[in-house]
Amino acid sequence: MLRILTLSTLFPDVSRPNFGVFVEQQTRAIAARDDLDIRVVAPVGLPPWPLARHRRYRPLQALPRREAWHGLDVFRPRFVNIPGTGGRFHPTMLVRALRPLVRNIRRDFPFDLIAAEFFYPDGPAAIALGREFGVPVSIKARGADIHHWGTAPATRDMVLAAGRAASGCLAVSNAMRDDMIALGMDGNRIERSLTGVDAARFHPRDRAGAKAALGISGPLVLSTGALIARKGHDIVIDAVARLPGVALRIAGEGPARAQLQAQIDALGVNGRIQLLGSVAHDVMPQWLAAADVMALASASEGLANAWVEALACGTPIVIPDIGGAREVMVPGAGALVERTADAFAVGITDIVDNPPATAAICAAAQPFSWQANAAHLSDFYHRLVAAG
Repeated sequence: MLRILTLSTLFPDVSRPNFGVFVEQQTRAIAARDDLDIRVVAPVGLPPWPLARHRRYRPLQALPRREAWHGLDVFRPRFVNIPGTGGRFHPTMLVRALRPLVRNIRRDFPFDLIAAEFFYPDGPAAIALGREFGVPVSIKARGADIHHWGTAPATRDMVLAAGRAASGCLAVSNAMRDDMIALGMDGNRIERSLTGVDAARFHPRDRAGAKAALGISGPLVLSTGALIARKGHDIVIDAVARLPGVALRIAGEGPARAQLQAQIDALGVNGRIQLLGSVAHDVMPQWLAAADVMALASASEGLANAWVEALACGTPIVIPDIGGAREVMVPGAGALVERTADAFAVGITDIVDNPPATAAICAAAQPFSWQANAAHLSDFYHRLVAAG
């Protein structure tokens, strides 16, 4: 049995149950296999004292250092996250915090490989630890870890160096792989690793019944994702504001909340457009099943889990032609549009007026499963370890 140490700064906890939930789902799928044994290190970044004493950080301070999380053995060490530095010190601080913990873990769990689940700062830290403990390292690219950290002046060299030093790299889409190659990484050592979707949770339901349960009548558009500028929720708000009788709900939380609410207020559409806040992952299928369209105007994505989850629920998507969009969009699954309010309004209207067949929508999600994802990862990890 291969022993894998999963390293991910993107991982859920009791205070942030949706934070990197897709990493948890992937890890649970590989942990369910008979040929892999998993331990998870999910570092928590906190600012230096006394900033760390601020009430906003209390939920993170209160997290256990080790716990059983949905069947996984998870360690939650703290590392210093220095504000205002552009992330340049994250890997150094991460290695400093992880070295003694990983040394202790290795006594009882002699791991064969370190799997970094986000390219930065996880990747550079994993490379340093892999060298120290003499094990191969895998690094996975998901989206912003390449599009932001891989291009930001303070961190791009570290991202590139980690990608070149890794035993192997993974990308969530072919488009993501192309972006990594464009940065200077070796394409021969990067494999696509398609995300998964839980079909038992995300599946078609009676749309009228789902709407009634949520107190909604008429066409519904759902947008999901963190309330940050990159997700483009403001574009979808402007688009739906132009469509009388169409409702919009935005599921997510983040620093742009006040700005988005002010936009809704200024447009006078509070009755039709609402911010839901953070929606539990178990509740999300109800919203997706009720929606006539899932619209997400992101500026960049690798291959968004939100796209696949919507399709699995039989809900068509309206998205820009970014990242792996063409790898999920098949005829009848929705529309690729320009990243403007006008284009989104047209795309949404076309689908509401002429809904595609549910079977065609669901067909687009067929290639995505956590079991297939886990099978590929197992094969990938075994090949890296065998190659030394």
